[in-house]
Amino acid sequence: MKALVYQTAHKIEDFAIKLIELHEPVLREQDVLIEVRAIGVNPGETFIRRTRSAQAGSYVLLGFEFAGVVVGVGAKVVAFGVGDRVFGTGDASRDGCWAERVAVDHRVVSRIPDQLSFIDAASLPIGSATAWEAIFRENDKPPTGVEHALILGGAGGVGSMATQLLKARTNAFVISSGSRPESRVWCEEMGADLMVDHTGDVAAQLAAAGIPHVDLVFSTTDTAKNLGWIAGLLRPFGHLSFVDASAALDVSPLVSKSISLHTEMVFSRVIHASQPERQGKILETVAALVVDGRIKPITKKRLDGLTVETMKAAHELLETGRTIGKIVIAT
Repeated sequence: MKALVYQTAHKIEDFAIKLIELHEPVLREQDVLIEVRAIGVNPGETFIRRTRSAQAGSYVLLGFEFAGVVVGVGAKVVAFGVGDRVFGTGDASRDGCWAERVAVDHRVVSRIPDQLSFIDAASLPIGSATAWEAIFRENDKPPTGVEHALILGGAGGVGSMATQLLKARTNAFVISSGSRPESRVWCEEMGADLMVDHTGDVAAQLAAAGIPHVDLVFSTTDTAKNLGWIAGLLRPFGHLSFVDASAALDVSPLVSKSISLHTEMVFSRVIHASQPERQGKILETVAALVVDGRIKPITKKRLDGLTVETMKAAHELLETGRTIGKIVIAT
């Protein structure tokens, strides 16, 4: 099969991903083999490309957000059959989906409703699962007392889904951050009740709107840099969830308010075999919300073809830090 791979970590100007022939993925007993029809491309994958090299004589095959058709099943798989349309997140510890086919644990994928295209299905998994786990945690609902929630980075893939999930499943007043006019328009389309500019004084902007504090902050970017004012904005015993780990993160500003800190990494369940089926259920619920018209797919930019050129174009766009919604490649 054809796949896009690289060997040595590199900058975008030295783009070294190549299209090569590889052996078919080997199915484990809980796996489904999926013929990939569409790929969602994520900022985290550009970070890996810049920082992670393959072992000598090997390659890195990225890609952890896909939609496609089941073409094979493992020995213990009964929930899916050949021909099923599915979407999912994959597994960061295995080869990814920048290929004609990908093998993945069937418990972290879900069926695509007939009303949803492969392109739009591929826009949903990473943002949906990340936002759900970061905000709803183990109980599938926000912590008690969350009436005002602030999403930092609301125009990105994760922020877009966080806003939509809060509006679809809670009564919370959702505040989203965006610094550009097009970002603000997008966040409002996602359902944000109020917009703030994260490049300015967020606390002052909220105070002007009659909001002295918030109950939950979900930060998708620059958490370490912003932690001081985030702590000031959160109420005592409030909640901070974040996805961008950093060695520079100093949590001491949170202590005097007894603020709960929640980390999130979307591959935790499948990597650690911790009820991975819950992730498939999340995607199933999200798909149903899309069919009901309560959530919108977040495809903003479509590229066509599993080629070096389309993948480079996607990475160039993502590395501007100014993308909105999701970039999806139709294979």
